[in-house]
Amino acid sequence: MLAMNEIKTDTLAADRGHASRRSESYAALVWRRFRRSFTGMMGLVLVALLVLIAVFADFVAPMNPVETHESFSPPQVISFRDKEGGFTWRPRVYATAETGDLDPVTFQPVVGPDLDHPRLLGFFVKGAEYRLFGLVATDRHLFGTLDGEPVHVLGTDKFGRDVLSRAIHGSRISLAIALSVVAIVTLVGTSVGLISGYFGGAADAWIQRFVEIVLAFPQLPLYLALTSLIPVTAPTQVFLTFVVVVMSALGWAQMSREVRGKTLALARIEYVRAAIAVGATDRRIIFQHILPNVMSHVIVAVTLHIPTVILLESFLGFLGFAVKPPLISWGLMLQDTATYSVIGSYPWILSPVAFVLVAVFAFNALGDGLRDAVDPY
Repeated sequence: MLAMNEIKTDTLAADRGHASRRSESYAALVWRRFRRSFTGMMGLVLVALLVLIAVFADFVAPMNPVETHESFSPPQVISFRDKEGGFTWRPRVYATAETGDLDPVTFQPVVGPDLDHPRLLGFFVKGAEYRLFGLVATDRHLFGTLDGEPVHVLGTDKFGRDVLSRAIHGSRISLAIALSVVAIVTLVGTSVGLISGYFGGAADAWIQRFVEIVLAFPQLPLYLALTSLIPVTAPTQVFLTFVVVVMSALGWAQMSREVRGKTLALARIEYVRAAIAVGATDRRIIFQHILPNVMSHVIVAVTLHIPTVILLESFLGFLGFAVKPPLISWGLMLQDTATYSVIGSYPWILSPVAFVLVAVFAFNALGDGLRDAVDPY
């Protein structure tokens, strides 16, 4: 009798577990699958960190991005060793100073760490003043030197500006351009794809011919031609808006093709035909039956399209056709690497490439994880 009761208890618990699993929503099922993906979770964490860094760039950056110091100063290595080589719990950096020797190849003065004047590091230290979100005046930074001396973890550029601080501030423009372009591309591409795939007929034929014309344009020459139409004296907001519009105008066609293909398949499913038979309006069918089933593909496509826009902005910024000073972006910072001599002598100028690589990897990993999570098979 005791064994029979235990079997009944286990059966009831299993039934409750199956019932609770059956009652899970689609979003809960996707999240449960997504959590099992190591790369997907890594991408999600990195994307969240990038967004937080961009939002709180003034607080995270240790220096004012436009403040000038010694040009092409090498990176200051964070050390836990004192002058005698002993271990210390207080992290520090050492300013660079001339050693008195000359490089036998370039005949330039050799510089090295100034061990006699360490600069202790700390968190939530005082530094350059700024307005958080443009409202709250403060001078607190996430990290920096305790005595307020400059710290250049990634060195300085040709004007003596801190590379790390500029890269952190540049994440705002680069991510803002990518997210704005992808938002417009998603809205336009999804709308055109739904209309074309659902109504079909002559409307679909004309829309697809226009989409093919847009896809046939050589994008790079067109980017360069359109962005060069803006005069150099134009306000930075106008130039930035024009760049977003140009990227969006040439990027929505591929999204519409993908959504159209999904819509063509969904429009022939039984529940859509049943909704048409009972007299449901086209608007209700599109928004209640087709769009929710397309959104999973759209979300994955968005996360995979963001890295493409980041790379495109970096490339156009390197050529000088995306962002103009005084704005800061990763692509604009890479203009300093245009000559081989600069890269050979000051390799830390390539540091913005690391930020681009991390952003591209993060969004690609997030997109791969979402793609596996929403796949019903």
